[in-house]
Amino acid sequence: MSVGEPRAPGLQQESELVHETVLLHEAVDALQIKAGGIYVDGTFGRGGHSRLILQKLGADGRLIALDKDPAAVAVGREIGDKRFHMVHSGFEHLADVLRGLSVERVDGVLLDLGVSSPQLDDAQRGFSFRFDAPLDMRMDTSSGMTAAQWLESVDEGLLGEVIRDYGEERFAKQIARALVAARKEQPILTTRQLGEVVAKAVRTREPGKNPATRTFQAIRIYLNRELEELAHILPQCVDCLKPGGRLAVISFHSLEDRIVKRFMRDMAQGDKFPHGLPIRAADIPQGRLKVIGKAVMPSPQETEINPRARSAVLRIAERSGSESG
Repeated sequence: MSVGEPRAPGLQQESELVHETVLLHEAVDALQIKAGGIYVDGTFGRGGHSRLILQKLGADGRLIALDKDPAAVAVGREIGDKRFHMVHSGFEHLADVLRGLSVERVDGVLLDLGVSSPQLDDAQRGFSFRFDAPLDMRMDTSSGMTAAQWLESVDEGLLGEVIRDYGEERFAKQIARALVAARKEQPILTTRQLGEVVAKAVRTREPGKNPATRTFQAIRIYLNRELEELAHILPQCVDCLKPGGRLAVISFHSLEDRIVKRFMRDMAQGDKFPHGLPIRAADIPQGRLKVIGKAVMPSPQETEINPRARSAVLRIAERSGSESG
């Protein structure tokens, strides 16, 4: 998701939160915008990509944006453009959203994954250990269980698995044990409490990285079902693209990028036949996607201005001309 420089600790208004859209031009250029095309911004955030897409669209073009965060939706609904339609929905419901808008196929889909800077830098959202704030972590604050509620009752075994699998944390068992012990003394209700318990359980950490980084990431990803939703949306994107339509996905950690890379690779390979089967190459159905170029990373100039962009990876694929492949 679009990210920017951290602000000083404290409670901040939405208008005060710094916002830098990562890989802005690279991602929008990857879509190869047609003046009269229909496009989807599956993760509106604060609208950096959407606004650039609108600049490139003609009078007959159309842009549909989705976001599950009510704050992001409020920003989107301030855009006064008849070509633009803002929907309060997670992107995993893309097929239903398009059906409801009587849209069968689109010319491009952009997904900018993860958590945005306004979400990270708003202390009340509870995504960051930089602030002492209520431990929320929900992308959609209008529904679902908060991180504090989940930590109150989660089984130690599951907690360890989540921290290990979603945070790639080698001290997952120790952290889970420490959190379960800590909650017996008092409920873990704030980001500071969570960060302090984790810091005591982690023996070593990479230079410059807070010991709670991986645990915060893991809990956020699990609670918001980020990887499951990503795996669910990618096939929908292929189904809704017109032949020649583009899919552009920006990920911010290895778990996301691995899913995107493998999906695009598998969709590009098409049907697999046993080795040695006497079938001409021309008779093998082509894949539904064609991978476009190599993964795109932020330039050194962008990461210098916006350090949070350093982990971003953009992958691009194009819908093949085959409706059945």
